Amino acid sequence: MREPVELRRQRILSVVQSRGAVKVSLLAAELDVSVVTIRRDVEELTRAGRLRRGHGVARPVVDTAEPVPVPAARTAEPAGDAGAVAIVVPERHSYLYETLHGARTVLEESGMRIALHIAPQSAGAERPLVERALADGARGLLIAPRWRNARSEELDYGWLAEVGIPTVLMERRPRPGSALHALDSVCSDHWYGTHLAVDHLVALGHRRIVLAARDDSPTARTIRAAFAGIAADRPEVEDWSVVLSSPAAVPGPGPGSPSAAVRVQDAPAPVEGTAPDLAALLHERGATAAVLHGDVDALMLVQRMAENGVQVPRDCSVVAYDDVVAALGSTPLTAVAPPKAEIGRAAAELLLYRLTGPAGTTGPVRRTELLPTLKVRGSAQRVTPAKD
Repeated sequence: MREPVELRRQRILSVVQSRGAVKVSLLAAELDVSVVTIRRDVEELTRAGRLRRGHGVARPVVDTAEPVPVPAARTAEPAGDAGAVAIVVPERHSYLYETLHGARTVLEESGMRIALHIAPQSAGAERPLVERALADGARGLLIAPRWRNARSEELDYGWLAEVGIPTVLMERRPRPGSALHALDSVCSDHWYGTHLAVDHLVALGHRRIVLAARDDSPTARTIRAAFAGIAADRPEVEDWSVVLSSPAAVPGPGPGSPSAAVRVQDAPAPVEGTAPDLAALLHERGATAAVLHGDVDALMLVQRMAENGVQVPRDCSVVAYDDVVAALGSTPLTAVAPPKAEIGRAAAELLLYRLTGPAGTTGPVRRTELLPTLKVRGSAQRVTPAKD
């Protein structure tokens, strides 16, 4: 199914706002569409005052104002990563690009130079980028590894624990007792976010709920486990199940096998590699509500349900999880909104404290969690009691 135009343009905005000027050809490659399409999108966004268009380049609209003064410390730095804070995030990840934008704001305001590294989707891609940054003299590291499965996460623990410069993990919480347990980290409390979604639906009278979720990141796996525990513990919830949200929602590529999907009662097993027939599952389970992770998958699933005669919220109430583009659908989706930009800001502030605080007063390791919020937009409604 073709990606909605507004969704694609929101992804363009996320990339440009997080990185600054970006070549149109690079945007086309990252979003897997033609250069002609991206050029047309950039022109429309420029007309709407949301971007600036240059010679083959898309620029953030902030550049239309007076030039932002560049601190002298940044202009005086040598080439390469020497003296810079290295930031490593996965490619094609709009959620973490918002986190990156928050970190960038804090670091630039402090006069700290940034060296951004985008990790491709191949397994173990972060390690050579970090090693290159270290060789170039980076003084601090903010990193959000992809960690598509548990095995790839475990393989990163050893070398990442030995980086040797102040490091803060963003939106990642290592396994308790692992080599990274004592590493600074800042992330969202996704258990609480999942609780918000279930509590909202239960308060509206829903008793049969489906979670269609990804399984290819630490966030996805946390949401799946949290939903299973929360739904099982809520006496109001009569029936629940978990399925994969898209063909690309399973772990990989990478070492190890995909983690097992959550099962419940006689819930049908998700078929990996195929899109879930959510409309059929809702009918089979008698479910009246669904929690959908993440936003892109949520919008696509809502479209697919509509094609099968299931309208949101008339026939099924929906809460999305991520809130990157949930509000842009033809039916704006109520969504759990992790504090993405605030995560980046808090991580950058913690790293600056490690880098600039008085010697010998760095303090204990900090594992910070920020609470998500619920953005209510009307895609979930109260259950209408059945007539006798």
